[in-house]
Amino acid sequence: MHPQRHSFIALAALCLISLGASCDRAKQAQGTASDPGSAEATGPVAPAGERVEVLTGVDTSELTDAEVEVWQDLINERLSPCGDPLSVGRCVADKHKCGACVTAAHYLTRLVLEGYDKPTIERYYTTRFDDKAKHDFSMDGAQVRGAPMAPVTIVEFSDFQCPFCGAAYPELERIVSEFEGRVKLVFKHYPLPSHSRAVPASRAAEAAGRQGKFWEMHDILFQNQRKLEDADLARYADMLGLDVERFNADMKAEEVQQRIASDRKQGEAAGVEGTPSIYVNGRKFDEPLKALPAYLKEELEL
Repeated sequence: MHPQRHSFIALAALCLISLGASCDRAKQAQGTASDPGSAEATGPVAPAGERVEVLTGVDTSELTDAEVEVWQDLINERLSPCGDPLSVGRCVADKHKCGACVTAAHYLTRLVLEGYDKPTIERYYTTRFDDKAKHDFSMDGAQVRGAPMAPVTIVEFSDFQCPFCGAAYPELERIVSEFEGRVKLVFKHYPLPSHSRAVPASRAAEAAGRQGKFWEMHDILFQNQRKLEDADLARYADMLGLDVERFNADMKAEEVQQRIASDRKQGEAAGVEGTPSIYVNGRKFDEPLKALPAYLKEELEL
């Protein structure tokens, strides 16, 4: 491919992933301000009580008058994540000892400021704070980039042939570096049936991992998404200084195929609809990728 054309495709994919697009997702970039009413309100509602209109320590100065009204509805209607049957607003106003309601209030403020409609904000809020929305993923033998003991875990279900995954990969790498020691990335294979070279690429990454070079192969595969034939994979193994004979044998190993199948099964159980699908501490991250750093800062507050 001509270098300029490759750069254009990568840039286009990055622009789309920033809007929440992915491979094989039925509905893309739902619930933005340009797509009003795209989501129905979900999640438990706080019991009625004295309405809170201002919160000390929560800055709403950038919101318009109309946005402030939406924000006030949200903090009075959404249930606090602190466990007591209180609204977010009442929890913050009463200075609840758990403090998570302050983060919840900041989260609601950010979503209003970013222009999401109220039903979408309610859906995002439920996904982030409702215990029923949390998933437990197996970390046995998982491939981890970043500090293993980091308090925040990003789980990514990905496909090496998906252009949106290719656009997301350098952004996720940058984020792990930016949050060094505080955030780690766990890669989960989710090869899509529509991508004929996705499974062989996943097997190549796992085979390289058996020689301690998973992430090096991971990066090469995403940097060369249009060159994933068997000969290409063997060439990448040689470039990384791997034992190519062992690499080729591991590519066909039953354990490697089981690892990929196990990852995909976990994704299906969690309701993965397309790639990349990102989960932060077990909760689906549906906002545009550009919002992930802000989301992680909020998560670290928790």
